Amino acid sequence: MGVVLAIAGMYCTLFAGWVVLCPREAYTWLEIPGPCHDVLMRVIGGFYLIFGLSFFLAARDPIQHWRIVLLCTVKILLVLLAALAVCWSDILPTKSIVFLLVDDVVWLVPFLMILWASVQAKTGRPPLHEMALSLDDAARQYVLSSGESLEDAAREQTVVLVFLRHFGCTFTRQLLRGLEMIEAEAKQKGARLVLVHMLQSGRETEYLGHSTGVARIADPYCELYRAFGLGNAGVWELFGPRVWYRGMMALFRGCGVGHLAGDGLQMPGVFLFRGKLVIASQPAKSAADLPDLETLFSA
Repeated sequence: MGVVLAIAGMYCTLFAGWVVLCPREAYTWLEIPGPCHDVLMRVIGGFYLIFGLSFFLAARDPIQHWRIVLLCTVKILLVLLAALAVCWSDILPTKSIVFLLVDDVVWLVPFLMILWASVQAKTGRPPLHEMALSLDDAARQYVLSSGESLEDAAREQTVVLVFLRHFGCTFTRQLLRGLEMIEAEAKQKGARLVLVHMLQSGRETEYLGHSTGVARIADPYCELYRAFGLGNAGVWELFGPRVWYRGMMALFRGCGVGHLAGDGLQMPGVFLFRGKLVIASQPAKSAADLPDLETLFSA
């Protein structure tokens, strides 16, 4: 992985040097119409230089510097979308479009492999039990932050169990932004909202902000996740087109990306739990899926 990033860094640095030192030659070679704008080409070269230096930094420890790889992967996808868009117009000549596609496509698969390896390297603790707990056992063993067991809480009223992904996930951060609305919707339906997370009890409060009044269940070994049938994500669930699209929308809204606080592979989901029964379920099909209580209660 480090070798791939080092090669990418060398390529970007050499390309940046060529564009900065010989902007007119680059303009001519790419067959870009119109007069040559030296400053514009040098700015592009400057961006490539930044990417090149970033790749050299990330090459020392690709797993630790996964954010750099993620940022560059997002850049690749945006460039590919832009190149495909201009294919239907005469804005750029064919040679320029082919260069944009080849310049980025060659790195896409290696970068996705690095991201996948980073996620696998930061998975959570192994489960305590070889077999998943039954719902009855799990409901008795797991205790809410308010003190009662899940079994007792579900005996009194319907519980909306929201199983979160790790707290650094863009989609978890997006969900927490709208947590008050989700809680209000649950109360309107006569249910109680309970969050299930993968940190040790008490550590989640730094991520919840003003929403620490919502009941939580700490599940660092993901035993409760398994009891409700939630497993690990595959490549498609984490890096499919739906995830990239929704992820970019969430980033544009300012949700951001944090460090992996929990199992990076664990899938989320939402369940209506009453007594000892699951009344309705909404297991996520991708990491980008968020709770839809209206659909859940009407199921």
